[in-house]
Formats: sequence, C-alpha cells, structure tokens
Amino acid sequence: MDIKFNKNEDSMRLMISEMNQKLEKIYLGGGQKKIDKTHAQDKMTARERIDYLIDDKSDFLEIGAFVGDGMYKEYGGCPSGGVVIGLGYVKGRECVIVANDATVKAGAWFPITGKKNLRAQEIAMENHLPIIYLVDSAGIFLPLQADIFADKEHFGRIFRNNAKMSAMGITQISAVMGNCVAGGAYLPIMSDEALIVNKTGTIFLAGSYLVKSAIGEDVDNETLGGATTHTEISGVLDYKVENDEEALDTIKSLISKIGEPQTAGFNRIEPAKPKLDEKEIYGIVPEKRDTPFDMKEVILRLVDNSEFDEYKAGYGKTMVCGYARIDGWSVGIVANQRKIVKTKTNEMQFGGVIYTDSADKAAHFIMNCNQKRIPLLFMHDVTGFMVGSRSEHAGIIKDGAKMVNAMANSIVPKFSVVVGNSYGAGNYAMCGKAYDPQLMLAWPTAQIAVMSGKSASKTILQIQLATMKAKGEVISQEEQDRLAKEIEDEYTAKTSPYYAASQLWIDAIIDPLETRKAISMGIEAANHNPERKDYKLGVIRA
Repeated sequence: MDIKFNKNEDSMRLMISEMNQKLEKIYLGGGQKKIDKTHAQDKMTARERIDYLIDDKSDFLEIGAFVGDGMYKEYGGCPSGGVVIGLGYVKGRECVIVANDATVKAGAWFPITGKKNLRAQEIAMENHLPIIYLVDSAGIFLPLQADIFADKEHFGRIFRNNAKMSAMGITQISAVMGNCVAGGAYLPIMSDEALIVNKTGTIFLAGSYLVKSAIGEDVDNETLGGATTHTEISGVLDYKVENDEEALDTIKSLISKIGEPQTAGFNRIEPAKPKLDEKEIYGIVPEKRDTPFDMKEVILRLVDNSEFDEYKAGYGKTMVCGYARIDGWSVGIVANQRKIVKTKTNEMQFGGVIYTDSADKAAHFIMNCNQKRIPLLFMHDVTGFMVGSRSEHAGIIKDGAKMVNAMANSIVPKFSVVVGNSYGAGNYAMCGKAYDPQLMLAWPTAQIAVMSGKSASKTILQIQLATMKAKGEVISQEEQDRLAKEIEDEYTAKTSPYYAASQLWIDAIIDPLETRKAISMGIEAANHNPERKDYKLGVIRA
C-alpha cells in the first residue's frame, strides 16, 4: 500500500472513531444519573428495551441517532430527539421500533421528536412493516408547543398515520411503559393492540393536577389512568403486565403470530461476501474531498463476490452504472466517478461532475432497473452538473431533467449513500432526501450543501464587497481575508454529515463497513410491500 492509501486509511479511521465517541455520549440520553434513576424505578432505558425486544445476535439499524445534535441548547439539549427508532427483527420478522427515551426531558416531544416519529411511521407505511411503540413520554414540550402542535407535519399527523396504517393492514402494537398523557394517549389507543405495565404505566388525557384545576376532582394518577383502571374498568387497554420484561415478551409473542407477508418479489440468491477486502475502502476514499479516486474500486469492495456488470462503461464516464448483488439482493448502482476522465475525442472531464452524456446514461439505466424491478442504489460524490457554454449548447439542462424525471418517477426502492460530496442539483439528481429514498445514509466523509464552503464563501464575500462598494465603503485585504475565513467556517459547519443528521436530512451516519447490512435490511423491508405501480414517466425533452 502507498503513503496516500495509508493517510486516507488513518483519516477514515479517525473520523469513525470520532463518530463512535459522539454516539457513546448520545447513547447516555439524559445522562448517567437519569439512567440510574430509571433503573431504580425497575424500568429499562429505551435502548435496553429495544435490545431485549429484538432477536438475539440480530441486526438493529438505528435511524436518526444524531437527530437533535447541537439543537435546543437553551433547554439542555435533546439527544436523539428524545426517541430511539430503527429497523430490527422480532421473532424473525422485520419491524419498525419506536421507543421514547424518558431520560431526556421525561420523553417529552420537541419539534424534532415529532419529525423523527413521522419518519418512523413513513418507513413502516412505505414498506408495510409492523411497527412497535414503546411509550414513555410526558407529551409535548410546552415551551416549544407552537413549533410542534398545529401544522400538517406536526404532532397530530402521528395519529392520522395511525389511522391510515390501520386501514392499510399494517400491524401496530403499543406498550405503555411509563407516562402517556394528553394527546399522546391516542397513539396506543389507535394501535391494534396495547399493553400497560402495572404500577409504572399511566395513560390519561389529563393528569391529577390538571383534573383538580379543571373540574375540582381529587384523584391520584393510578386511579385515574393506571393499569387496573384501563384493563379492568375502562377496557381501553388489552393486556396488563407486571414489568418491562413481561411487556416485551408479550410483544414478541404477538408478533410471532402475524401471518406471513406478501412480497414484491425482488430477486435474492445466497449472499456472498466481497472477494476484495472491504476494509480497503478506508484507504481508497481520499482524506480531502477534492481529490480524485476510482469509485469502481469502492463498489467492488461492497458487492457480492466483487462482481459488477458495468453498463455503458465507455460512455458518460463521470457516472458509473451497473448491476451487482448486495447480501444476495439484486441491485442497480448509480455512482458518481471522481476520477478525471478522457472522452474518445480526448476531451477532459472533471470527476464528480455530471455531464450531458453521464446524465443521459444514468437516465437510461434507471429506466432499465424499473423495467426489471431491480432496486436502485445511488452513491453520491457529486459537485453538480457541468456549467459553461459548451454544456449549455449540448443541452445539459435537458439531459439533467431527463435523469431527474427517470429517478423521481421510479417505482422500485431507492437507496442513497453519500460517500463524499453531495452538492447542488447533483444531490437532487442522485436521489437526495426530496426524492423519497427508502433510506438516506452517509459516511463520515460526506458533505451536503448547495456548494463547497470555499466556493460559497467566495460568492458570499463578492456580494458583500459589492454592497459595501456601492455604499462607498472600502476594506483592507486583511479584513477581506478575515471575512472570507469567517464565512467559510460558518458555511462549512453546516455541510457536515452531523448537521445533516441532526436535521434528519439523512437517516444515519454509518461506518462504510456497515453499508452492506443497511442496504440489505432496507431492501428486505421494501420487499414486504407488493403494491408497486407501473413505471410511468412524464414528458421528457428529446
């Protein structure tokens, strides 16, 4: 291995180490004292409940671990948005699991909590997966109620989705394992079946203090909405259990009895590991985001047997397209090529840029995958579409629109992995968040923005200088350099994968070696939904 490879590998390992350190802190939720208090109440934490619920030695793909990162500092923060969600296997059945983290502000709902819960329901609805709610929440975080209560994608959308999923025949099971108050009480009641833990779980529209102030009645919370009340008197809940373990065991038993799902019929054979060493990805992906590398070398270390049937290998070389398998599943891969390449006419093309020929090739390949019912994997390392008179005259906008049309109307599952850059309209064409990927993932090397921090700072600085010049103001070169650095630093901070993950623009930041597992679990989930429409495109300019 050469020095460049070793430097890249060291850089990647450092980034992964930093990611894992961040995750260790996030996994503490509201902190060790809150965890100890939870245990003293004979309760498990949210992540402990999930660990107990899923099958031994099975995979769990957490969605949104970094949600809320750096947000709500004035309220002490909101690690993971106060809720843990993900895909896991319960009695061999892939399920969406949602667990309130009561160590974070008693599991109260911040605005980002609502967004994350809606993402969990979206995954369940898209893939026809059973969804399990482990409820332990104090309800809406009142200081921020205006940002979560009344809009279309706010708190009420959760219960609308409960009703829609029920009509779709999607199994919903809830366990009240702590507080469940006010509007939040509707979630377990709108589930198909609901459990409650005796002496720990309570569910009511208003707690004892509010009841006292509203109607003058003196009543304790257990009498008002405890397990005995709701399983023996009101009949609101279905199962009364004595502790967390019994609640989770009951859920396992219920899930084990669900009928077998229909499938979409996506092709899968016996999985095989890549023949080339996956760990070499660490040394191939460059430390610096503007350094060329061969994306095909990365692909060969991700796919089964390192076998890749490349489509139109000699045409549109800044886009790599082809067929492969990941963990046995047939996939069509669309990836940006970072190498600087030559065309047959000896014209140089910049790596990571989408040209007319590469957009045309990708559009045709995407159509083929839809025709054959093959799931699509987009691997981002794109700076955008090529600009300039030659590209405009060649019709770059037309061919870019063709690619976007083919991708946006796809009926097969789409998955996006941001390997490096994902800038501007390139993010859109490569199935960014706005285009409904089943999962949107990123490696620690990812950057997501309109353009790079360096390019943006130059543009913003020129606008500021022009404004100052119009006012007759003049600043020194030293001051210009200081301003440029300040703008670049502020902009670059918002291009990081952690910022994107905090906003839920991406579902997870993952170690590159977790990519095969994540894509396989995603395709398996999508295979549970047989209701795929015929592939139809809108008007495409020739």
